[in-house]
Amino acid sequence: MRIGELAARAGATPRQVRFYEAKGLIASTREANNYRDYSPTTLGRVQQIRELLGAGLSTDVIGAILPCMESPRDPIVFAGVLPETVTALAAERDRLTERIAVLTRNRDAVGDYLAALQERAV
Repeated sequence: MRIGELAARAGATPRQVRFYEAKGLIASTREANNYRDYSPTTLGRVQQIRELLGAGLSTDVIGAILPCMESPRDPIVFAGVLPETVTALAAERDRLTERIAVLTRNRDAVGDYLAALQERAV
């Protein structure tokens, strides 16, 4: 599939797809006209990358863990995982836990403010 179709189906832009490829997170082949051609499995990989980015992981961390994941929904492969990868993932988990706590406090504060506004409006 061409880059435009891949991007549209994955909810990304062609620029993002090219960025993921430049980072080595996905790969393409070239057609005779030099257009990029992506395999159907790349769609799942791009969706997975976008989910991981949305969770706050960096492309470096994503690049480290992608080889451990055979496909977006298959079980994790443990062979070849480096201690550095485990350390980086633990740090990312801790960072995400703190981020969740901050977001939860902010959500609760907005909810309290909204409740007060709605109570006053009645």
